[in-house]
Amino acid sequence: MIYVRESHVEKMGKIQDVSYEILNVLEFNSTRKRQSVVCRYPDGRLLLYCKGADTVIFERLADGYNDIKKVTREHLEQFGSSGLRTLCLAYKELHPDVYESWNEKFIQAKSSLRDREKKLDEVAELIENDLILIGSTAIEDKLQEGVPACIETLQRAGIKIWVLTGDKIETAINIAYACNLINNEMKQFIISSETDAIREVEDRGDQVEIARFIKEVVKIELTKCLEEAQNYFSSLSGPKLALVIDGKCLMYALDPSLRVMLLNLSLNCHAVVCCRVSPLQKAQVTSLVKKGARKITLGIGDGANDVSMIQAAHVGVGISGLEGMQAVMASDFAIAQFRYLADLLLVHGRWSYLRICKVVTYFFYKNLTFTLTQFWFTFQTGFSGQRFYDDWFQSLYNVIFTALPVIIVGLFDKDVSASLSKKYPELYREGIRNVFFKWRVVAIWAFFSVYQSLIFFYFVSTSSLSAKNSAGKTFGLWDVSTIAFTCVVVTVNLRLLMICNSITRWHYISVGGSILAWFIFVFIYSGIRTPYDRQENMYFVIYVLMSTLYFYLTLFLVPIAALFCDFVYQGVQRWFFPYDYQIIQEMHRYESDDNSRAQLLEIGNQLTPAEARSHSISQLPREISKHTGFAFDSPGYESFFAAQFGVYAPQKAWDVARRASMKSRPKIGQKK
Repeated sequence: MIYVRESHVEKMGKIQDVSYEILNVLEFNSTRKRQSVVCRYPDGRLLLYCKGADTVIFERLADGYNDIKKVTREHLEQFGSSGLRTLCLAYKELHPDVYESWNEKFIQAKSSLRDREKKLDEVAELIENDLILIGSTAIEDKLQEGVPACIETLQRAGIKIWVLTGDKIETAINIAYACNLINNEMKQFIISSETDAIREVEDRGDQVEIARFIKEVVKIELTKCLEEAQNYFSSLSGPKLALVIDGKCLMYALDPSLRVMLLNLSLNCHAVVCCRVSPLQKAQVTSLVKKGARKITLGIGDGANDVSMIQAAHVGVGISGLEGMQAVMASDFAIAQFRYLADLLLVHGRWSYLRICKVVTYFFYKNLTFTLTQFWFTFQTGFSGQRFYDDWFQSLYNVIFTALPVIIVGLFDKDVSASLSKKYPELYREGIRNVFFKWRVVAIWAFFSVYQSLIFFYFVSTSSLSAKNSAGKTFGLWDVSTIAFTCVVVTVNLRLLMICNSITRWHYISVGGSILAWFIFVFIYSGIRTPYDRQENMYFVIYVLMSTLYFYLTLFLVPIAALFCDFVYQGVQRWFFPYDYQIIQEMHRYESDDNSRAQLLEIGNQLTPAEARSHSISQLPREISKHTGFAFDSPGYESFFAAQFGVYAPQKAWDVARRASMKSRPKIGQKK
């Protein structure tokens, strides 16, 4: 039972509480796009109330109400043009016998153990017909702060943005204009089912004829739009294109016979807006781009109706807000507002791409270099299987001697600062083109691996033929391999510093620590003698080597010779074939990396008094809550801290409640 306090126009001034008995609730889902409830009035009448999208409600209206349908359509167009989100309301009075017969089927479907949702939808179709239109509703749904600027920035970065929404076509277009996704300079292709020809066929009520006619209309429209789009592309000064399609036409456009045509048209358009689409259709469109065009897709949403789209995309981003946490729970990343997507993609996403590319290519380089030195040794031994390096050297090469520096690069390396990344969103296009991880880049790393491995092996092995230790003996296999391994460890660690865009103290600590770890290990390892043959081979080797001038000359000259070609290549590449980020580095080489403080000061001079006050309050220190186990800032101390800084902030309702719940503390220095 629910109670509604009513005040009727004909009974002005008389307020009464009326009880209604809720008998059945037909829930909303992505297929139905509507929700219904069956209730019993106090006088015993049975009524079904239904709310949903206008396209769904109009299909189920009874005949003979064309006037109100026409007026409601006009209102919906006005509301949609104003950017409001709309719904339609309808009702139907039920005969008791009809309701009892239907309720038995509803109970059976609800208690079914198999295909329950499908059976409930089929039962709902039996009663949700011959409805009487009540009217429409419209609410304002404002965009979050910074959405238009964020979308414009992402478009400059080369990201193609599609809007998949359940709003009316007029509302969707209005929102697209507000988001700077569509402008008046674009050529718009609108494929809509809200035409007189389609309405005339729908009024006849033949579902087979309706489906055939709409599919044929969609095919004709797609063909015409695609031909026109190709004509625009053939001209040099053609306008940008935008496609707007509603859910009913999209259902037929996603048919296997028309899917390729829809995909080709969409990819040729600068912006795509799909309106009145269900959650299932959102996932289908995402999968169409993901599998058909083989593009990397990102789905972002804030509600439960966006979950299927988020899961269908390569990367899912959920916005935590008033719509609930379903999208966040199903996503890979969670953000608080849409505008943070620019930071997620253009700053952290691009940095991560650069770091991963460097880490992967560097791992390939250092292992190939290390392995090839042993490969050249096999030519000297006639492929007898004699090892060049000691087993412990090979085991600890990737674990200790070269592990930490590459981890530091993967954590801290960045080409330009965050502010410059957002100032020049075009830098993101390098990742779209996969500039830093293509076969040419891998081939260059492989070339330097071959070159350096030849230097390490032949330079050391050839020069050691005439070298002697302090006792006048020539160097043996383990002396030569130890010198070569030392040069490898030093060179590959120094090579890492050459590819870093930003070098911090952690880079120096990791590189120096890795080289130092090698010397500490080899000192301990060579100073211990055990009955094993492997240990006897390496016994006292490093001490003998370090007593000769040859060791120090080799350790100084070999890394220089090995890194010389890399140094020349990087200089030529930066001067004559620079990457985009290198151009930005040269443009801002004399600026500090963190200029956010100066930018805040510049912005602060342009703020209104209300915005300045809000910004001042946001910068105040906050008290950590002592009442929960969470590290959230408690909201009860803004007015106190604001008063200390001379900023006016009125007390809020929870201030009193929080302070009352705090234990009283004795005041120091208070006079009795």
